[in-house]
Amino acid sequence: MEPVLREIGKVDWITLIIFSSVIFLVLAKSLFYSRFLNFMILPFNNKYIFLYNKKDRLMNWFHIFFTAFQLLNLSLFLYLAVTIYKPNEVLPSPLLFALILGLVFLFLFIKILIQLGNSTIFNNQSVIAEILFKKISYLNYSSLAMFLANVLLTYVFIGSKTVVILGSVLIFLILIIGWATIIKTHLKFLTNYFFYFILYLCALEIAPIIIIVNSLKV
Repeated sequence: MEPVLREIGKVDWITLIIFSSVIFLVLAKSLFYSRFLNFMILPFNNKYIFLYNKKDRLMNWFHIFFTAFQLLNLSLFLYLAVTIYKPNEVLPSPLLFALILGLVFLFLFIKILIQLGNSTIFNNQSVIAEILFKKISYLNYSSLAMFLANVLLTYVFIGSKTVVILGSVLIFLILIIGWATIIKTHLKFLTNYFFYFILYLCALEIAPIIIIVNSLKV
């Protein structure tokens, strides 16, 4: 038999991103199995919030692993949506993904700083920290839907706008459940700061969604 020269192509960088995110998910499950099980039923049962809404709410390894999983999948979902809806206006590349990842991280980081800053100004650190923990927990949970959509868009329904829409609806549904839980639990507190709550909601929660939707219009 004659030897055959076999060319090894470049590794698909999107696969690397998905695989990297799975590593964070596996670490969260392996190292914090009990907490992971409680987290998986978050939209249907408030047990996770009740058990872990104490000290070190945000700075714990489970939360860090899942936030990394969320950042990678949210950025990849936005990247895939942009390349699907704007194929003639953007050049698909790892650089574009890196730019989106940087912007997403910066935006979420600034949001957290603003909320923590407000908690200091209004002297309600404990309540704001609790609300922040719940918000990020539901956002992290929605990353499971992002992950599923990313896998489908990359390997099964490539370039499908339907998957983007269904994924977006599922993500928003999870976030709405989170906000409904927050408002129900902290209604009195939010009523006392109603003007600031509406201002925050419009500026940092609703406005980014409107901007993203408008940018994807064809």
